[in-house]
Amino acid sequence: MKAETQPLIDNFDRQVSYLRLSVTDRCDLRCTYCMPERMQFLPKAEVLSLEELAQVSSGFIDRGIRKIRLTGGEPLVRRDVMQLVKVLGQKIGNGLDELTLTTNGTRLTEFADQIAGAGVMRVNISLDTLDGDIFARMTRRDCLPQVLAGIDAARKAGLRVKLNTVALKGVNEHEIPKLIAWAHSQDCDITLIETMPLGVVDEDRTEHYLPLPVVQDALEKMWTLAPSSHSSGGPARYFDIAQTGGRLGLITPLTNNFCASCNRVRVTATGQLYPCLGGGERVDLRAALRSNDPRAKLDSALDEAMRIKPERHHFAIAAAGAEPALARHMSMTGG
Repeated sequence: MKAETQPLIDNFDRQVSYLRLSVTDRCDLRCTYCMPERMQFLPKAEVLSLEELAQVSSGFIDRGIRKIRLTGGEPLVRRDVMQLVKVLGQKIGNGLDELTLTTNGTRLTEFADQIAGAGVMRVNISLDTLDGDIFARMTRRDCLPQVLAGIDAARKAGLRVKLNTVALKGVNEHEIPKLIAWAHSQDCDITLIETMPLGVVDEDRTEHYLPLPVVQDALEKMWTLAPSSHSSGGPARYFDIAQTGGRLGLITPLTNNFCASCNRVRVTATGQLYPCLGGGERVDLRAALRSNDPRAKLDSALDEAMRIKPERHHFAIAAAGAEPALARHMSMTGG
């Protein structure tokens, strides 16, 4: 068997079939839990070209990756990003089962039809509040109407929409039932996420950390949550809510470790492959791509990533004032 046809299996017998590929670390929002106001973005010279991102994707597909999610930062701020989306869309049914995109929604009114036309069937859209004032404080940008218009545009383009909401104590905690009910009224799934200790931000995450079991207990006093067999290929556990007629996901990296079934790796916009979001282990794919034998070096790098992929992450919200678990920002790694 040729190396490039061998599946990606780590030392814990987990087959990796899902790639989250960041196309940029840049974003047009400045969410308080994600990055500081004066975020230092990467020099453009360090970022992989669209051709190199396509080359990386093809190498992964040849090794058994069946699903790719394009992430950022905000992927739609990358100039000419639709060129990459169209190239990868042509891989659907030809090695790739699904191509998805994570976005903050600010540019979806412009791109939704093009995204759907390229073969993308689902988008994940970040939405932490329906209150314009809270949105402006959380994102440091006053553009909730653009995001809501983007969600509407995505639905009208025929894209399935899943909303992602970071649950924050004292910020949007009171609004979570309203967000869930609104999402389901729009025929959108919604997933709640615990805040992750990645990168230095301008506030103390311990003040806003909200364990999702607490949220679930509160919701179960209002509604009937029935465990669902649905799986999106990611770490969320799903529930069907009888009263709203929709699906709710919970991602709990801190209170309920989900690493035993991990099938994912992440590649940054600079070509750094992180086998674990919560670990410092990495492999340099950019060096492989720019070597004198890129295909062989890329395969070798993927093998090395499987060798060093850890069994689990060790995320924890430390005491107030402590450094984050990892200095690397989420926008750099890709969501």
